[in-house]
Amino acid sequence: MSPIQFAAIAFVCIIASAVGGALLRARLPEAHVSGDSKDVIKLSIALVATMSALVLALLFASTRTSFERTSGLVSRLTADIAELDRVLKHYGPDAESIRAALRAEIQPMIDSIWRDEAIARGAKLDESKAPEEEVLFMLQDLQPANSKQRALQTRAIQISTDLQQTQLALFAQPTDSISNTFLIVLIVWLMFIFGIFSMTAPPNPTLFIVIAMCILSASAAFYLILELGLPFGGLMQLSNEPLRNALK
Repeated sequence: MSPIQFAAIAFVCIIASAVGGALLRARLPEAHVSGDSKDVIKLSIALVATMSALVLALLFASTRTSFERTSGLVSRLTADIAELDRVLKHYGPDAESIRAALRAEIQPMIDSIWRDEAIARGAKLDESKAPEEEVLFMLQDLQPANSKQRALQTRAIQISTDLQQTQLALFAQPTDSISNTFLIVLIVWLMFIFGIFSMTAPPNPTLFIVIAMCILSASAAFYLILELGLPFGGLMQLSNEPLRNALK
C-alpha cells in the first residue's frame, strides 16, 4: 500500500469516528457529557492525546534519521566513485580499461539501488553479481611497475571494497521498516480522540471545520512518515543524478 493510500484510509477512518461521535452526542443524556463526567473525559483524552503526539514525534524522528543516513550513504558512494576514477587516472594508461569498466557499471549500480524506477523503465536487473565485482577483479589483476603504482593499486582496491560495503549497507535496509500494526494502533487512538472531541461539544460549522483540518494534518503526518521510510521510491525519494554525474 502506498503512503498516500494509507494516509487516505487513515483520514476516512478518523473522520468517520468524528461523525460518529457527533451522532452519539445527540442520543446521550446531558449528564453524561457535563459536570464531573466531562472532567474525567478531558483527562482521559489528554492522556491518549499526549501518547499519540509522542509516538508521532518518535516515528517522524526515526524515519527522518534513517532517511538522512541513507542520503549520506548515497553521497559516500558518489564520492568513492569519483575518487576511484581519480586514483586510476593517476595510475596511468594501464588503468584506462578499468576506468571504462567503472563507467559502464554505474548504470547497473543505480538500477540495483533504485529498483522501482529501473523496473518501471523496463531495465533488466542482473542478480548474478554485484555491480563492482568486475572492477575489483580487474584491479587485483593489475601489475604495478613501481612503488607509486603499487600504492595507487592498494588504494584503488580499498576504495572498491568500500563501494561494495556501502552498496550492501543500502541493500540491507528494509523497504518498509514501520510496522503496520503499530500504525493501525495509532489510528485507533486518533479515532478515539476525535470521536470524543465531537461527542463532548455541540456540533456547529466552526467545530466541524477545525476538526476536519486537524484530522487532515494527522493524516498528512502519516503520509510524511511513510514517505521518509521509502528513500528510493515515492515522491520524496533521493535523487540519483549526483551518482549519474559522478564521472562527468
